[in-house]
Amino acid sequence: MKLPSVRIPRVGRGKAAEPPGIVGVARVDPRTKVLVKRLKPGDIAVIDHADLDRVSADELIDCRVAAVVNAAKSITGRYPNLGPRLLLEAGIPLLDDVGSDVLIRISEGAVVRLDGDVLFAGDQAVAKGVLQDETTLAKAMQQAVDGVTTQIDSFAANTLEFLRHEVDLLTTGIQVPELGTLMDGRHVLVVVRGYRYREDLRALRPYIREYRPVMLAVDGGADALLEAGYRPDVIIGDMDSVTDDALCSGAELVVHAYSDGHAPGMARLQSLGLDAVPLPAAGTSEDVALLVADACGASLIAVVGTHWTLEEFLDKGRPGMASTFLTHLRVGGKLVNARGVHQLYQSRISGWALLVLVLAAAFTLVIVVMFSPAGPILGNYFSVTWRTFTTWFTGLFT
Repeated sequence: MKLPSVRIPRVGRGKAAEPPGIVGVARVDPRTKVLVKRLKPGDIAVIDHADLDRVSADELIDCRVAAVVNAAKSITGRYPNLGPRLLLEAGIPLLDDVGSDVLIRISEGAVVRLDGDVLFAGDQAVAKGVLQDETTLAKAMQQAVDGVTTQIDSFAANTLEFLRHEVDLLTTGIQVPELGTLMDGRHVLVVVRGYRYREDLRALRPYIREYRPVMLAVDGGADALLEAGYRPDVIIGDMDSVTDDALCSGAELVVHAYSDGHAPGMARLQSLGLDAVPLPAAGTSEDVALLVADACGASLIAVVGTHWTLEEFLDKGRPGMASTFLTHLRVGGKLVNARGVHQLYQSRISGWALLVLVLAAAFTLVIVVMFSPAGPILGNYFSVTWRTFTTWFTGLFT
């Protein structure tokens, strides 16, 4: 249910006047993926997110925020990221590049008002930035398109550098701890809370019913599985973007640690009284999940929400994505993008066609019973069968 907008009355000449702009409760956090966990409809999200990516924008839209105030530039010109465009298309105002001071000047839970390109707390202006619209967005996106070549060159250099230091990743894979979940010879579904993960999981329901793959979640991917009605078998990650409910769902927990063995996520699990094993490894948690599935003998690795395209690699926005590229080379023979599978094959028989077929068959059966010489016998048979079924069915509840 959408929260009603909060309006602060002002005394005018003879009547109360409402202040202009959008008024709501401020939720403040520099990390968007942490902030979305406590956002409510009608809130004003205050973030510090350079190059606002598509996944973060989708989560803000799902939270039905009234507006977004970004301390950083939502489009720096590094590459043409889609987050700001999605917010504008959803009708959510985006105040951009207001400066990092806003994270200090606005306290969590304060009532604030966004009027044009100025953010107010009470009657005091606390931040001023660029209110994104079609014109400013088009100009910033054009500059970003021009910068793609530079980013590709940088990505290639990072990949070569990573390959020099982590050549064992391609040659020997990863040494995994002992797990109680059997993956040898089975399909493994690796779920990341990334692009279009909800649609992909819905489309994969027939596959999941038939093959019953091992559910391997990467951090917040565990919540994605629970949301879709599934329980994760294994959760791998640094445990910073997964809820307590998902961690306590009964899945085996593997904490992605730095190469020196330090695992910051272990403290959180210990505070919850949960057992987990650390796994020191280079690369991202997404990479580690794919390598673990490969090392445990998975016959096929289907992925949902993982980074696959150039846009998704750039969206991640860090040199560590070089390891993801190399990981795909390592496990490529087993790797299947679930998004491509359900887009490639979709049933050509619609639900309406099936309904018409059933009705036609029922009509034909009625005609046979009514006009066939054996009609009375068939009628008695169907009547007895129906009574037997209803007796059995009602007996289930008595």
